[in-house]
Amino acid sequence: MENFLLGALLFTVTRTEPVETVRTKPNFIIILADDMGWGDLDVNQPEKKTNNTPNLNLMAQQGLRLTDFHSPASTCSPSRAAILTGRYGLRTGVTHNFGVNSVAGLPLSEITLPQLLQQAGYYTAIIGKWHLGHNGPYGPTNRGFDHYLGVPYSNDMGCTDTPGYNLPPCPPCVSSRPEVIRLRRSVHRGCYSKVGLPLIENSTITEQPLDLWRLTEQYKSAALRVIRSARARGQPYLLYIASAHMHVPLAPPLLAATAAPRRSDGVYAASLQELDDLVGAIKTAADETDRDNTLIWFTGDNGPWDQKCQYAGSVGPFTGKWQTNKGGGSAKQTTWEGGHRVPTVVYWPGRIPANSTSAALLSGMDIFPTVLSLAGITPPSDRRYDGIDATRILLQREHTGHEFLFHPNSGAAGKFGDLQTVRAEKYKAFFVTGAAEACGGGTGQQQLHDPPLIFDLEQDESEETPLRFDTPEYQTVAQRVSQKREELLWDIATDPSLSTADYSTDGSAAPCCDTTQVVCRCHKKT
Repeated sequence: MENFLLGALLFTVTRTEPVETVRTKPNFIIILADDMGWGDLDVNQPEKKTNNTPNLNLMAQQGLRLTDFHSPASTCSPSRAAILTGRYGLRTGVTHNFGVNSVAGLPLSEITLPQLLQQAGYYTAIIGKWHLGHNGPYGPTNRGFDHYLGVPYSNDMGCTDTPGYNLPPCPPCVSSRPEVIRLRRSVHRGCYSKVGLPLIENSTITEQPLDLWRLTEQYKSAALRVIRSARARGQPYLLYIASAHMHVPLAPPLLAATAAPRRSDGVYAASLQELDDLVGAIKTAADETDRDNTLIWFTGDNGPWDQKCQYAGSVGPFTGKWQTNKGGGSAKQTTWEGGHRVPTVVYWPGRIPANSTSAALLSGMDIFPTVLSLAGITPPSDRRYDGIDATRILLQREHTGHEFLFHPNSGAAGKFGDLQTVRAEKYKAFFVTGAAEACGGGTGQQQLHDPPLIFDLEQDESEETPLRFDTPEYQTVAQRVSQKREELLWDIATDPSLSTADYSTDGSAAPCCDTTQVVCRCHKKT
């Protein structure tokens, strides 16, 4: 049961001096890509000579590229909860995804980054995907955001009239065309047909089903309004942009489904270019309004969804070959490196050294303490945190990140949230592997490892050949990893601020604009 008492308390926000003070409060723009691969960022793989992300490449040239940055989980809800709270899913209770019919979301006892910034005088806005509960007190405007425009969950969790590219394809919401009827008869379990995908502004559904092909343009317009209006008011802001890219269905306007058929391998690149254009527009607006006082942090919520084949991104060299050799397995939902190492760039002119790179071991959980530190805010002391303050890495070229980082199970082998994979500097230990579906349908068999598999990522970034059990190197690392894992599990078990998420469902909990209409159809003027 949630600790509602904690959630009801007024938060005590105290001010501290960050490592480097600024004369005015900085603005923060967090851009979170969805299912984007580490290798999708051009500058992470210059040998490929692609040009899909010129704006992100420029941002990296003018800022800091973090090459060993990890999503806190390998699926959507757990990753987003950890980013906004700085805590592992075993603490927040959010260990797997919420659904269309979920009655609850991120426990109300959890304190979020926007809540703390809002109390310190920031204007806070979220544009894009929320996926942490869409009913009543669980919606974003009740969790610290002044403004919200977006989709309550993933963009494949509702039907649309003109579906995007997916594998297998999903039918449109309603159609009497013979080919659609045939497709509907063979529809796969990942398609939603009863409820249209809603677009929500604050707490009102404005469009259901929404138009995927113009969604990015709507997000861009909303984001630019937030930046310009906050500047006009002279108010610092947090803008959290949770893009629909690169999650299926992909819907790049240049390859509209109504156009002539195109080669499917161009769909992903076109979608990636659309995401990059969005980033470029946001960066330009931020530079024009408050360039020297705005930090932009681009990262991803998890790695590619390999099951989607040509509509999935590139993990780069982090291919998890040991699992592939054992019979397949997707990066998304797993703790193989490609499932959680994500492309990350941080930009702040005049504060973050230009054209810099860091291999510090960092996590999306570190956004919470780092942003608060830069804003001069100390987080509440009534709970335990897992993120670290990365301010010195961003601003002072330091390279010391986490000594240990734990990767939770997010839907593959093991129980949801289990910390069965441990990173220890250059080493990575697996206590369980397998059970995630790959492109072509192959699923690696679940295997428990006692003693654990341990890889040296500096020598074997593809995780193909584990260290031999009988070597001194293995014995030393295994002892450190097992001890640290037990310490963390005990710390979590004794944490008085643990929350429990309610994952119960009810058909009436689905967002519905008009229950009298098929798929809840409506379109309201805003």
